[in-house]
Amino acid sequence: MKLHEMIQKNWIQLDRSAQSREEVLQQLAERLEADGVLTDKNAYLEAVRAREEQGSTAIGFDVSIPHGKSEGVAHSAVAFARLPQPIDWSGSGDMTRLVFLIAVPKEQEGTEHLQILAALSRKLMHAGFREELKGAATPEDVLHVLEG
Repeated sequence: MKLHEMIQKNWIQLDRSAQSREEVLQQLAERLEADGVLTDKNAYLEAVRAREEQGSTAIGFDVSIPHGKSEGVAHSAVAFARLPQPIDWSGSGDMTRLVFLIAVPKEQEGTEHLQILAALSRKLMHAGFREELKGAATPEDVLHVLEG
């Protein structure tokens, strides 16, 4: 599974202002819904919110990886947002500028989402990777960074 194959350029939002976690989730979910990834956006967002209640998906380094497994997801996908100003992701000081939203069909919950999380985590450990994402000028640049 290659990360850059899970994301399309129209699912990448660069420097889109958002004041809250909910606003970011809504914006990214709308992109996925518009392309048919989400068949039930509300059910999917409920799954994402339920996961956040179990524990924040902010992982540090200005990064959050919200994710949800839902019957409202047609096929696995990743959306990305880079925020111009960091937001407090969990309400406890977990500041976030880079958001990877993972959508996985309910029936693939045991494997697919773990593979996506592992692939993302391996890349995000590297400061250079995070800096390239922060400096990407276009969605195509983001895709190029993810391929590397």
